[in-house]
Amino acid sequence: MARSTTGDGDNRPEPAPPSGPGRRELIMIGTPEAELRVTTTGARSLANADLGELAGIAADPAVVIRPLFGPSEERVLASGVPDDATDQPVGIDDTGPTLVAEMARFYHVDAPDDQLDELMEQLQASPAVAGAYLKPPADLPVRADVLERLNDMPPDDGDAPPETPDFTSRQGYLDAAPGGIDARWAWTQPGGRGDAVRIVDCEWGWRFTHEDLTENQGGVIAGIADPTPDSRSTNHGTAVLGEISGDVNGIGVTGISPQAVISASAFSVASATAIRSAADRLGPGDLLLLEIHRGGPNYPGGDTQFGFIAIEWWPDDYLAIRYAVTKGIVVVEAAGNGSQDLDDAVYDTPRPGFPSWWHNPFRRTSLDSGAVVVGAGAPPSGNSGPDRSRLGFSNFGACLDAQGWGREVVSTGYGNLQGGGNVDLWYTSSFSGTSSASPIVVGALACTQGALRAHGRPPLSPARARELLRSTGSPQQDATSRPASQRIGNRPDLRALIPAALRTNQWTGVQFRGQVGAHATKQWFTFRWPAHWHVVWHMMPVTPVVGAPEVEWDVEVERADASRVTYWLTVRNLSGTAINFDGRYAVLN
Repeated sequence: MARSTTGDGDNRPEPAPPSGPGRRELIMIGTPEAELRVTTTGARSLANADLGELAGIAADPAVVIRPLFGPSEERVLASGVPDDATDQPVGIDDTGPTLVAEMARFYHVDAPDDQLDELMEQLQASPAVAGAYLKPPADLPVRADVLERLNDMPPDDGDAPPETPDFTSRQGYLDAAPGGIDARWAWTQPGGRGDAVRIVDCEWGWRFTHEDLTENQGGVIAGIADPTPDSRSTNHGTAVLGEISGDVNGIGVTGISPQAVISASAFSVASATAIRSAADRLGPGDLLLLEIHRGGPNYPGGDTQFGFIAIEWWPDDYLAIRYAVTKGIVVVEAAGNGSQDLDDAVYDTPRPGFPSWWHNPFRRTSLDSGAVVVGAGAPPSGNSGPDRSRLGFSNFGACLDAQGWGREVVSTGYGNLQGGGNVDLWYTSSFSGTSSASPIVVGALACTQGALRAHGRPPLSPARARELLRSTGSPQQDATSRPASQRIGNRPDLRALIPAALRTNQWTGVQFRGQVGAHATKQWFTFRWPAHWHVVWHMMPVTPVVGAPEVEWDVEVERADASRVTYWLTVRNLSGTAINFDGRYAVLN
């Protein structure tokens, strides 16, 4: 087995990749009181707390425990998130642990899979461990149900022609709404091809040597691109890239947002680590796509993806998504192909070992990851039911924000549209699942962010992106036994989405009236203001005092959650007379 040397002289064996197809993940959470410091060679407590069995486990050469979100606990605590994000709560209110402090208590435990169940029980018994839980293997959304495997189309054996034809006329998702998202119209707008937008696709298996993926490709920024290399294992990621960023070159396909720069973060590392690594390379308004799902409480086991759900349900993935959203990154998450109602009460029950702050994030009440969650809808051909109706394999529920085509997507990879012996020339006409739906939403948002930047406007925040996807677009339709009440949301319509994002509304008003005594200072607060509004405050005296200034004021801002802010207004009376005043506001955008 290969060996690696770390900075502290550790020469223990390098563990197998902690994630990827078929691998479970063991997550450990330290108690706040223990102040754990864990390296690859052992564990200690800054508070001299009793470690119990954790001490022996951490010293075992066959087990490697690492901080999940960084090389050390100190590095996690000194996170590069904006200053005000360090104090952000884990949930959507101001109670409970803060985000970065909680991330510093999460660890990944690498060990042979047949030892993980016993290790979990031992760790749960340690007084320095607040929780330990096993996550089922992550997988790409490639199954419709136990009888049908999506994206299992064999490549055409015939040789590719000397020059690849132009397949863009078959990319119906580029067309005008309601059948498509009207990307072709967006391309006529300044910035509407995703200009100056960065995207990271989190999954595995890409072919950056494909003939139609030569421009604006950032390569793999974390993990191993292809953990099981063969000619077909790169199909999924390659198809996702083609939808979003296929080159404008007169051959093959054209991506929805071809001017956006797209990179990849591989889930060959722990999924939360891959998400955090991707987020650290992105900025406000950029996009992060999550293309995996996991078996949830209703997963029966075996060769099916029934019961698979969106990954934010697991606490460490939830924290990683929240971390990205706190940085202003728009996270787009596949809802999963598990045929699940995510409003079901079964998802309210935590797994043993989950932290005490955990609540079902699909409810978006106590916890809300801030991600845009995407379902799979039928394309307009009618081959899979009415246009925009829920496909039977797609998860659904109140937390889903938008839908994309879940069938018949033309893109790069797979080879059933154009095959042959050179994999770099393969194309498909039938990419499917929430896998094909989510990139369509990413592309639409990238076009919108590019248009905003071209106009010198701030990009959409994660909360604003959700809001606009829900308030614009082509509505979901009913299908037999799959009514629109089984929510997957609207299909984006860029001809409506971009103008809505660029629209400005201005108005003024009086929020409150107050009184301040002579030479006194008082503070007021006003809460639940949308974070994307640009608000200016003015305190206007209504009590005349002639000859000198009467009041001055300060405005302080609290980011209460991902979408709302609280304004703290301190008013000082400069006169010797009690003053009445109006607390006036102006919304500029």
